[in-house]
Amino acid sequence: MSNKLYIVMPTYNEEANIKNVVEEWYPVLSLADEDSKLVIADGGSKDNTIKILKELQNIYPNLEVIEKPGTDHGTKVIFLYKYAIEQKADYIFQTDSDGQTKASEFNFFWENRNNYEAIIGNRVIRGDGFFRKIVERVLCILILLFFGVNIQDSNAPFRLMKADLVNKYINRLEPTFNLPNTMMTTYFVYYKHKVYFKEITFQPRQGGKNFMNLKRIIRIGLETIGNFAKYKSELKAYENKKDK
Repeated sequence: MSNKLYIVMPTYNEEANIKNVVEEWYPVLSLADEDSKLVIADGGSKDNTIKILKELQNIYPNLEVIEKPGTDHGTKVIFLYKYAIEQKADYIFQTDSDGQTKASEFNFFWENRNNYEAIIGNRVIRGDGFFRKIVERVLCILILLFFGVNIQDSNAPFRLMKADLVNKYINRLEPTFNLPNTMMTTYFVYYKHKVYFKEITFQPRQGGKNFMNLKRIIRIGLETIGNFAKYKSELKAYENKKDK
């Protein structure tokens, strides 16, 4: 059985973290097939993130850097999922480039890859503060109200998924949708795929600045409510069409 793994990360202005993150995560590729890749999509960083990544490519041959100026986190994640599928990856693992997750916790996910279609991190204790935990709880309540599914952590950036599963749903999302992981998790649970939520460590940001402020969170929240209504309508229309 092929075990081609694509570890994908979005990044933006992460010069304080990116070297340590690559050095920590790159060795994980040794668990998978030799054509596995660590792929980082940068959204037009204005600091030295790209310069550092280009230097690291001289050391790490299976590190791939894609420049996507003007793209936000969700857009980069959707792009990376589609890219991994195009490259015939068997498994896609997504995490972020801010150093909040631990590569040492990946082993459980990989060792259980054949037992589940997706294994998703559950940030029971969040190092990024109580406010961000409240935001996630509100998000999960909205998912319950709109889609009728109960999810422990919808948006965790620590998820191993079979590429075939991602491919089933990724094209239902608008390319610029802000919260693709949230909606993908919702689809997985709604359609009763074999998903396991595994508690993970979620550390405080290791360096640099968090660009997610209250004003942006409110804007994304309002957009999300509108998008949830749209995706719920499309989901019902899809099911009605399937039943005919």
